[in-house]
Amino acid sequence: MSFEMVATTLFGLEEILGKELTALGAIDIQIINRAVKYQGDQETLYKSNLHLRTALKILKPIARFQARNIDHLYQKVKKIPWDQYFTFKESFAIDAVCYSETFTHSKYAALKTKDAIADLFREKFGIRPSVDTISPDVRINIHIAETFCTLSMDSSGVPLSKRGYRLDTAKAPINEVLAAGMIILSGWDQKSLFLDPMCGSGTIPIEAAMIAGNYAPGRLRSFGFENWNDFDEDLWKKLKEEAESRITTPECKILGRDIDLKPMTNAKRNVRRAGLGSIISLKIEDLFESKSKDESGLMMINPPYGERMDHIDKIIPLYKEIGTRLKHHFEGWDAWIISSNMEALKFIGLRTSRKIKVFNGALECRFNKYELYRGSKKKVTSDE
Repeated sequence: MSFEMVATTLFGLEEILGKELTALGAIDIQIINRAVKYQGDQETLYKSNLHLRTALKILKPIARFQARNIDHLYQKVKKIPWDQYFTFKESFAIDAVCYSETFTHSKYAALKTKDAIADLFREKFGIRPSVDTISPDVRINIHIAETFCTLSMDSSGVPLSKRGYRLDTAKAPINEVLAAGMIILSGWDQKSLFLDPMCGSGTIPIEAAMIAGNYAPGRLRSFGFENWNDFDEDLWKKLKEEAESRITTPECKILGRDIDLKPMTNAKRNVRRAGLGSIISLKIEDLFESKSKDESGLMMINPPYGERMDHIDKIIPLYKEIGTRLKHHFEGWDAWIISSNMEALKFIGLRTSRKIKVFNGALECRFNKYELYRGSKKKVTSDE
């Protein structure tokens, strides 16, 4: 039986997510702001969690209604037969998102929703399910746009960006969903050399290796739907086995480099947990002392933006040096750089062939492409 689902994502990745869903066999796909609506069955829901690289959560809407005020919201939520979705023996939590002049505090809306559900169970069974905001058995999402409310079961539980491999991180690690989205946006052919010369805890090389080797991003973790009343264990086991059978050996080399020992140690641990030690080559190396031994490749850099550096005056010289190193030592390559520091990006000193607006957390960023032409056939200058 087909039903509606909503896959949430980061700004700028909606179209990619829509294409991923098409490949999964979803139907009636609608691109919306930071999300994609679609139709599918239980298998589609399971596959969405297991395979989607650019989704944050997979929500299953179960009720929509208008609420005039907070008390009206409470009454509407309480009318939903929650015992069809989970029992009083299971813990639950509410995530609320409000874009409303009536419901101005998302935490208060979440509290009243929680009260309504708990009171329903108490009146019906004489016992309330417990609330666990950290690791609940069941997560429920309420989205309020002015007075229009949508209640959904969160089938993912922990956000899908938490793949299960990254326990050791450098400072300000990039979101795994954003990293995967950037790699797909770059148009990398999964055959040419891939290099991250400032790899930190290894997120970008790991996501690249999982894409090139067809590793399901959810293969190392569990999901919220596994606690649902209608969980089909046999179907889930079959889908996981199918996903494992599709893993291949990448045709390309994937390199991660960093100047510091601590992030490189973390990266090695994360790569090991991801099961990608035979695919990703990690080594301590200073970008500014390195040069390409290959005719071409794709480089992806997530340099410091300034927010996490002790002295802001180090940023512009750093970006200048990145541009100089790329221009003189990586001819024939394509380089992609993400940064929220728009001023510093001007000092890369190379012509951008593409600029994409994305968000790294709350930071608005530019994801810029630089084509590093050989010789004097094309003059490479700043267009800023």
